[in-house]
Amino acid sequence: MAQRAVQLDRETFSCSICLDLLKDPVTIPCGHSYCKNCIQSYWDEEDEKKTHSCPQCRQSFTPRPVLVRSTMLAALVEELKKTGLQAAPADLCYAGAEDVACDVCTGRKLRAVKSCLFCLISFCEKHLQPHFESPAYEKHKLVEPSKKLQENICSRHDEVMKMFCRTDQQCICYLCPVDEHKGHDTVSAAAERTERQRELEGSRQNIQQRIQDREEDVKVLQQEVEAINGSADKAAEHSEKIFTQLIRLMEKRRSDVKQQVRSQRETEVSRVKELQEKLEQEITELKRKDAELKKLSHTEDHNQFLHNYPSLSALSESTHSSSINIRPLKYFEDVTAAVSEVRDKLQDVLRDTWTNISLTVTQVDVLLSNPKPEPETRADFLRYSRDITLDANTANTLLLLSDGNRKATHMRQPQSYSDHPDRFTWWQQVLSRESLTGRCYWEVERRGRRVYVAVTYKNISRAGSTTECIFGRNDKSWMLRCVSDSYEFWSNSVQTPVSGPRPSRVGVYLDHSAGILSFYSVSDIITLLHRVQTTFTEPLYAGVCLIDPDTTAEFIKVK
Repeated sequence: MAQRAVQLDRETFSCSICLDLLKDPVTIPCGHSYCKNCIQSYWDEEDEKKTHSCPQCRQSFTPRPVLVRSTMLAALVEELKKTGLQAAPADLCYAGAEDVACDVCTGRKLRAVKSCLFCLISFCEKHLQPHFESPAYEKHKLVEPSKKLQENICSRHDEVMKMFCRTDQQCICYLCPVDEHKGHDTVSAAAERTERQRELEGSRQNIQQRIQDREEDVKVLQQEVEAINGSADKAAEHSEKIFTQLIRLMEKRRSDVKQQVRSQRETEVSRVKELQEKLEQEITELKRKDAELKKLSHTEDHNQFLHNYPSLSALSESTHSSSINIRPLKYFEDVTAAVSEVRDKLQDVLRDTWTNISLTVTQVDVLLSNPKPEPETRADFLRYSRDITLDANTANTLLLLSDGNRKATHMRQPQSYSDHPDRFTWWQQVLSRESLTGRCYWEVERRGRRVYVAVTYKNISRAGSTTECIFGRNDKSWMLRCVSDSYEFWSNSVQTPVSGPRPSRVGVYLDHSAGILSFYSVSDIITLLHRVQTTFTEPLYAGVCLIDPDTTAEFIKVK
């Protein structure tokens, strides 16, 4: 208790700038006290602003107050020094060479615990307190201590860069659009971060899907190793039985055949394992890339995120194609047949010329092929299922989104959506929030007479009633037109009649890299309605168009 009281006394009579006992104490008009030299130095730095403030409560004074020595405080501090407690507290954490130092501390600086993106200053625990105590700091954003705060300042206008120029792909301040970025496509840094974060998550999903695919390929290769070993063992066993009947005549040849079978087995197993190791190395690299993107997605400073994003977001192409394709072949069975033939004809052959036994081993077809065959059963499709949600900023005002933005309903009255450049202004259409690459599958439950199920590039036109804005009537989108009694497929304004069962649910399968887009009717069985083979040059987005009032389309969570 005595030590606690002593510590309280020391803190009471300490200067919040130097964190030491008050030296030549003065009290400013707001009531806070400081060392005379400390507050003078602090205000000297503020002289250019023509106003002076308290480091603790931020109250401003104009003109600069005259400092008068506080006689009572000076006497109390001298009395406290006589107790021998003038040593600095043991728990103070001074900033080292690798630490971020508090920008408010004078003399020996304490380690910063937070940086403020609004103040562009780093604070130790003591100097950070006003941010928690004063309502004036409620909107300030605190992040982990950073040495790069000054990179957030516009070098031209000396203002905080809170905007992003999409035209020049750089952070700017609010004054930049007036001159050198005039007429450019600019948004807030937070909005651009949200968009890039969404792209980042799409990249992570793609990586995770590739990891899953590669792990499955490794399992297939392991099964192939076991099959090769089993077939080789069986061939060796059968050959052994045959050659025991000819032991006196064929002892040497028997050993040769066994050796050749084992040698060939080792060669084939080695080749398969080499492929297996390469795939495992790719999995490791993909996991490392995923960890880097995860770390980047947690970066709180928008500018640092945008600075590092281009170097981390690019995903290298796979060094191998995307699937394992193994034909059901016989491996060493030809060896058994050859030896049996030798046994039957041995006496005649030996009287004339010894016929070499040709050991033909079919090469195991484990070369990675591309594209991977399309799934056949619904369970196969569900391996690639994606959760799809709808982007309210793209929804036409007659569409009501519900059920966690998975369901769209055509209403008879417009909804109160805010203006947004991504919104479809005429056609009753809406796009997904998620971009789609790799292999994806999703299902749409439809209700009503006319529901259009589509995929499109993001840059499809949105404003107006022209065909450039409607799914399937341009070169940026592909659409299955579902009517109560028929199907039609539309792409680039070309109509293709489609036949097939008409349940309420439509499945969509996309293999982006292979350029495959397929539509299915989904009930107890899954039936192909239409398949497209093309080349996709950009990420795709799922979409629906609801022509008639009271129709609905819902993206189902499938597992």
